[in-house]
Amino acid sequence: MNRRQFTGLIASAGAGLAIRRAIERTRLLFNGDSRTNLKFWIWIGNDVNSSVDDWKKRFAVMKDSGIDAILPEIYNSHQAFYESKHLPYSNKWLETIMPIAKAEGLEVHAWMWSMPCNIDDVVTKHPDWYVVNRLGESSTVKPAYVPFYKFLCASHPDACEFVRETVEELSQFDRLDGIHFDYIRYPDVILPKGLQPKYHLIQDRELPQFDYCYCDLCRSDFRKQTGADPKEIPDPSSDTSWLQFRYDRITHLVNDILIPTAKKRGKSVSAAVFPNWKNVRQEWPKWNLNGVLPMLYAGFYDEGVDWIESQTAAGVISLDGKLPLYSGLFAPQLSLDDLRNAIRGSIRSGAHGVSLFSSQGMTDDKWSAFKSEVALEDDSR
Repeated sequence: MNRRQFTGLIASAGAGLAIRRAIERTRLLFNGDSRTNLKFWIWIGNDVNSSVDDWKKRFAVMKDSGIDAILPEIYNSHQAFYESKHLPYSNKWLETIMPIAKAEGLEVHAWMWSMPCNIDDVVTKHPDWYVVNRLGESSTVKPAYVPFYKFLCASHPDACEFVRETVEELSQFDRLDGIHFDYIRYPDVILPKGLQPKYHLIQDRELPQFDYCYCDLCRSDFRKQTGADPKEIPDPSSDTSWLQFRYDRITHLVNDILIPTAKKRGKSVSAAVFPNWKNVRQEWPKWNLNGVLPMLYAGFYDEGVDWIESQTAAGVISLDGKLPLYSGLFAPQLSLDDLRNAIRGSIRSGAHGVSLFSSQGMTDDKWSAFKSEVALEDDSR
């Protein structure tokens, strides 16, 4: 069964039996391997006000509960939280927490926003670096959905170099284990259905105001490849060449620019990705990462915990053993039972572990449930 066939089965009305069979398929393909290499992660939003003693206590709880790796948010598209010569920076938060986490035995993977850039100086001086929608509106002037959706264009060499320089800087931290890419994509052409009412939208098709990128450089490069102008395509959402062009732009940035930069200093590379990757032009099964963390935030899709299991299976099959997958779980929306079942279903479907979003959403009760579930998984190995 290939990736396209599996995705079709998941989407079909009678997919229940197909999902169960696919999950059984992942058990056969990955039996043993996923359980002997389990790893548990947590995203940590920037928190520069907590004391060193606070972090010692928090990291001790995380380690005791079974967390192996932390993902601190060290660049949020506005400013960096490490001493940067490349970006405006707030303070040396990474430098503060990294030795504390390492002393506790935790891996540290720097979480960076990739394509959004809300640095005023960049927006003002380099508007040509940013994506443009099918209506000809730049994301610097009319960003989709929220003000911070000012995305750089992966076709622009200088924009790609800007992102690469952040990776280059982070790679210089000797004690840093890895770099974690977030927002390594285009803006959502279609939002998860659970989020659409928030923006008073019904997105039953690709609407032009959310369809990127039609900047001069993208149009010119596509014309060179195909002879066609993407703005003149009658139905861009069904034009496979135009879709693949944009998938390939992000893949080129990841595989040929960012990953080699990190690997030169021996850093692990991971990414937060979408299960419905076509909606953000993010063909992550082709990326040469060390691990992928799909954001399986079921509530955003109006789905339950069973959906997390089926999407984990779909992701594992799409990767075909190329690299480990860690199911991303949205802690605030999960009850204690849901958290336990999401972990069990993820591992059962071939995940090598899970990642929690985020530390701020973990209560004492949830840490207790997480710890007991991780212990059960450890015992089963």
